Order: sequence, then structure tokens, then C-alpha cells
Amino acid sequence: MGYAVIRYGIKDGSAEENRALITKVFEELERSAPQGLRYLVLELEGGEFVHVVMEEGGDSPLPKLAAFKAFTAQHADRRSTPISRSAAKVVGNYRMIGEAG
Repeated sequence: MGYAVIRYGIKDGSAEENRALITKVFEELERSAPQGLRYLVLELEGGEFVHVVMEEGGDSPLPKLAAFKAFTAQHADRRSTPISRSAAKVVGNYRMIGEAG
């Protein structure tokens, strides 16, 4: 089990499109309910988005989702900054991230 944090900025005028595409990803996740995946997306002030992903096992279900493919298709055109991706460990958690299992 590992966490990844992905952060990027969005160009002016692209936040609404980015939000809508992310919403569709979550709708598909609700329908398909893949096991071993936890996913959170935050929108920060100033046009930045932060994705927090926890995956059990090595084969991520995210890239297989049609909605995620649509989200990533023109992502570079919407971004104002490069993607920053980092592995992460939970140091503390108070009711934010549910227990794995």
C-alpha cells in the first residue's frame, strides 16, 4: 500500500473544465467501485489541484477508467505548471483517511 500526491496548476479559465472532468472520474468510481483504491482531489486557491491516491497492489484501476482517460487526454493543455508527483507516507490521520481494509 502506498500513497502518491500529485499537484499541478491550471490555466485561467480551465478550472471549471478540470473540475467537471474530475467529477466524472468520481462518478465512474462510484459505479465501478474498484477495490484497493482510495482517491481524493482538492482544489486550492490560485488554481492548483492536489490529488491524493492510495493503491493496494501494483495494478491501478484509475488509468483503465474511461472518465480518467478523458480527464488526462487534454490535461497538458489545461495546466499552467508541470505535474509534481511524490510518494507519501501518512504521519498522522484524524478521521480524514479511512482505515484501509
